[in-house]
Amino acid sequence: MSKRQFFLGMLMAALIGGVVALAGVNFLLKPQSASSFDEKQQASFVNLLGGENFTVPDGINFVAAAQVVTPAVVHVKSQIAYTPRTGRDPIQEFFGFPDPRERQNPGGAMPMSSGSGVIISPDGYIVTNNHVIDGATKIDISLENNKRYEATLVGTDPTTDLALLKIEATNLPFVRFGDSDQTSIGEWVLAVGNPFDLNSTVTAGIISAKARNIGILQGVENNLQIESFLQTDAVVNPGNSGGALVNLAGELIGINTAIATRTGTFSGYSFAVPSTLVKKVMDDLMKYGAVQRGLLGVNIQSVSPELADLLNKTFPVEQGVYIGGVNENSAGKEAGLQEGDIIIAVDGRQVNNVAMLQEMVARKRPGDKVEVEYIRDGKTKKVTATLKNFSGDTNIIKREVPKSYSFEGVQFEDLKESQKEQLNISGGAVIKMNGNEDWRRAGARNGFIITSVIADNGRSKISNAQELIDFLSDHQGEEIVVLGMFPDGTEYYFELELN
Repeated sequence: MSKRQFFLGMLMAALIGGVVALAGVNFLLKPQSASSFDEKQQASFVNLLGGENFTVPDGINFVAAAQVVTPAVVHVKSQIAYTPRTGRDPIQEFFGFPDPRERQNPGGAMPMSSGSGVIISPDGYIVTNNHVIDGATKIDISLENNKRYEATLVGTDPTTDLALLKIEATNLPFVRFGDSDQTSIGEWVLAVGNPFDLNSTVTAGIISAKARNIGILQGVENNLQIESFLQTDAVVNPGNSGGALVNLAGELIGINTAIATRTGTFSGYSFAVPSTLVKKVMDDLMKYGAVQRGLLGVNIQSVSPELADLLNKTFPVEQGVYIGGVNENSAGKEAGLQEGDIIIAVDGRQVNNVAMLQEMVARKRPGDKVEVEYIRDGKTKKVTATLKNFSGDTNIIKREVPKSYSFEGVQFEDLKESQKEQLNISGGAVIKMNGNEDWRRAGARNGFIITSVIADNGRSKISNAQELIDFLSDHQGEEIVVLGMFPDGTEYYFELELN
């Protein structure tokens, strides 16, 4: 065999081998029929990484916190009463003229308020926003597992926009309180709630600022509102109010309360009441039925260049709280604080503005002592002040919770002594919460004071709630007339057929 024939043979063998190899590869790569989508997907994505190949750093692991918190965030739905009529004109009624003050929507359907709440104890205590349940005639709670409960209102604090509810249940999941003081700007947080009635929604963001005052709690009695919000860029929308803001350890560091928006929906920032203040308010409402506010008794403004120009002063510091006046018989007065002093710290913690000072003091109760560090005439001084309540003493004010009586979904309480004196009446039964549609249609409203009732056998005077319950029980199936007045003294009556 010549060399030429040998090389031609080798070349042909190589070509044939290549063709065979390519055919084999093509056969192996050709899609095979599959009996399930699992097989199809596995065949198509064999080269992609599986979930076990991904790791999330512990510091930004949202999964663990979401799993802990979500079961303890509830959906709060409140039935809201209509604004009551101020009275009836008997002349108009006699001639059959319509009363222009009649409530709208005579069909009796009641508007609803929807928000969120956070279970904070295994026996059913729930924190939410006051504005979520304000004016409610009935409060329904839905858990993540779809269990339903009717809640009792334990107490409210409009000065912080917080409220405490209670449901009758045990062994509930709950969120532990964290320390909002230890949160840092830039720290990851989760917001958990029910925006737009979408249950158990979790969003993530960071702490954008602390001690933020945005001026939303206006018109609060005695002007004692506290705004020292945590600001975050976690997405919060209507329905998130009262929900949880937690750190990545699943600890409660705030109650979501408000959003900064021009559209009514989220557009960048949301605000939460810090947990240190929430815990104090909840403890007060559970123990005393009312929030105990310790006051320093000083008129204050945040130090700023604008304030310096207004007062024509040169401040020795760029941040702090300027005292513009000191109330007589106040904690500040007795401690020796004066107009012109600049508070720079409370209990060793730096105070940069009014919001921070108000929050620090709001955590205290009357009789508690605080160390106030301030600057006077360029010198730094310290003094201990004993906080007082709004009345100027150190007494703890405990709200006496009247006994509640129920009849067919309507809750009644005895009339308080102060109301008896104010209205110059000897007694009555107050409608506390009205969950009965027939009563609502008839005109019954929360706060209405029932003083007497009329049945076929005559008129009966009502001195307390028990007498009313006895009367209603004895006259079931009958038509009655209920007479009384609203808290402002406006007399009113309505007719009702008892079931």
